[in-house]
Amino acid sequence: MGVNKNNCKIKSIRARQVWDSRGRPTVEAEVLLNYNARGRAIAPAGASTGTGEAVDRRDGGEAFGGFGVKKALAAINEDIAPALKGLNAANQDAIDKALIELDGTADKSRLGGNAMIATSLAVAHAAAAAYKMALWQYLHEQENSGQAPFLPLPEIQIFGGGAHAGGRVDVQDYMVTATGAETYAQALEWTADVYRAASRLMAEEGRLHGVADEGGLWPDFDDNEQALDMLVRAIEAAGLKPGQDMAISLDIAASQFGSKGRYRLARDDRTLNSDELSGMLVDWVERYPIVAIEDPMAEGDKEGMVRFTWAVGKRVQVIGDDFLVTSVGRIRAAARDKACNAVLIKPNQVGTLSETKAALEAARKAGFGAIVSARSGETEDVSIVHLAVGWGVEQLKVGSITRAERTAKWNEGLRIADQLKEMGLEGEGQQPGGALPPRSRFPWGKGG
Repeated sequence: MGVNKNNCKIKSIRARQVWDSRGRPTVEAEVLLNYNARGRAIAPAGASTGTGEAVDRRDGGEAFGGFGVKKALAAINEDIAPALKGLNAANQDAIDKALIELDGTADKSRLGGNAMIATSLAVAHAAAAAYKMALWQYLHEQENSGQAPFLPLPEIQIFGGGAHAGGRVDVQDYMVTATGAETYAQALEWTADVYRAASRLMAEEGRLHGVADEGGLWPDFDDNEQALDMLVRAIEAAGLKPGQDMAISLDIAASQFGSKGRYRLARDDRTLNSDELSGMLVDWVERYPIVAIEDPMAEGDKEGMVRFTWAVGKRVQVIGDDFLVTSVGRIRAAARDKACNAVLIKPNQVGTLSETKAALEAARKAGFGAIVSARSGETEDVSIVHLAVGWGVEQLKVGSITRAERTAKWNEGLRIADQLKEMGLEGEGQQPGGALPPRSRFPWGKGG
């Protein structure tokens, strides 16, 4: 990649307040380079968050329920912009090192994780623009892996629960993943069929309460397992075969209802210890077409994670989110302890693009699977799709197939699929719509 370095020097950075999908303020950073290459990025926000995450800088007080971002905007305009001016945007490691040193805290609390990730991603977009590339292509060429790019396998919410749906069910996400689909486009089409079937079945039974934070159906179930039964029925009603065409993925988000080895399932009116919760989830794996379970135990229940991974880790993905928070150190420790076998990659959990990439590399070195993920508070920003394609990450979790902040990302994948075809980067035999990663990369293989 040959571009005059002067073209990549940062000329200015500005911050603006924009809005996320929950109607809360968030931070957008806009980076301008010499000769006017430009990049923008917006910080997302989570509702279910791990204690080790980078801390968003919020204003507190009464305005916007305390979620104002004037202090984070000031951090960009008054601290970050002068510090990065004149630096080479193509040197992402140096940019992010400067951000980290300027912040000077372990949890990004001085500048704010929201200010830092918006800036870091905007710099990457600007550098890609200077090279006249889409971000995915810019990142892919930097990888220099010799591997043809592919589209990630979508993991898409059908029912929302937990912190995303007023606790209507304790489990946070009931998702599907099109394990039998041949292309990215087909995976989305099949998922839309399942969503519509689930909506119809729920409405017929009077169990449809509304729409959850991430666009999934806000259910009214009597217990947590009833959602699994309904999901299987919806897959079948869509004309698909559970476990072959379409499988189930769960985000238990156990930290939201458990601590100190005790787990309160309010919907089931039961309190379980770690082994009992693990036993319930193992039983679900035996009886339902489940291929992935995220945060099956609370983030402090390492022994529970180890035991659960020992029980089912050869058959399903056991994914760390709150447990790992996109942290290199935590990923390495989990690999040593065999406490999971996959990691959720969320850039705003760690605060910079370079640290996000380091977490992905640590996961790959450990033999872990990886899923690039959005947050519950999202915007039209599509950076994570470019990260997944550019870095060759096999899976993408965005939320549901509805709501514009979600469909913006799924639709960006369709555009990238077309770009790959136009550029001749799809391999022989690949169908339009973007090839998915080889099923040999997943514990369940092709077709369940």
